[in-house]
Amino acid sequence: MTDMDKQQLRTALRKRRAALSPSWGQNRSHAAGEHVRSLDIWHSAKEVLLYWPVREELDVRPLVKELWDRSCRVLMPRCRPDEYGHMDIACASCEDDLIPGAFSILEPDAKRCPPVASCTPDLAIIPAVCFDRHGYRLGYGGGYYDRLLAGDAMRDTVKVGVGYAFQLIDALPVQPWDIPVDIICTDEEIWRP
Repeated sequence: MTDMDKQQLRTALRKRRAALSPSWGQNRSHAAGEHVRSLDIWHSAKEVLLYWPVREELDVRPLVKELWDRSCRVLMPRCRPDEYGHMDIACASCEDDLIPGAFSILEPDAKRCPPVASCTPDLAIIPAVCFDRHGYRLGYGGGYYDRLLAGDAMRDTVKVGVGYAFQLIDALPVQPWDIPVDIICTDEEIWRP
C-alpha cells in the first residue's frame, strides 16, 4: 500500500464514520466500551491514558468518566503548539480541565494541567482511522501517536486500540517506527493480534 493508498483509505473510512447516525455511533460505542470493561487490565489499572473523541470517533467519554469516578489517574495527550507531531501527557481530573486545543480536540488545559514529569500508564486506549489484525494502526498522518507510543514510558503499557468493526482490516503496510497495539476492541469483538 502506497502513501496515496493510505490517504485514500483514510478518506474512505473517515467518510464512512462521518455518515454514522449519532444514535448508531452511541450504541456501537457502548458495545465497544463493554469489551474494554471486560479486560482484566481495565479493573486493575491505576493510571490510564485515553483520548477525548472528535469527528465521530468511537466515544470513550463514559470510560473516562468511570475512571474519574473511581479516582484513577487519567492521562490525556495535549498537542504541543510549537512542535507539529509531538504531544505532551497531562493529568486531567474532570471535564472542566479540558479545553479546545489543536484541531479543536478537547485536551488538558495547560494552565490547570501541567505536563506530567513521568508516567507509566498501566493501560492506554488509542484511537485510529483503522487498525489491522496485526495490531498496527493508521492514524491521521501526523505521527503524533507513533511518537507517543515509542516513548520509554509506554514500554510496559497495555495498548488497546478502539474503533468500530469496519475500522478493523486485514493488513496495513508497516514502517520501522510503527508500534502495534496489544488488543483491539471494536463494537463486535475483542481481537488479540
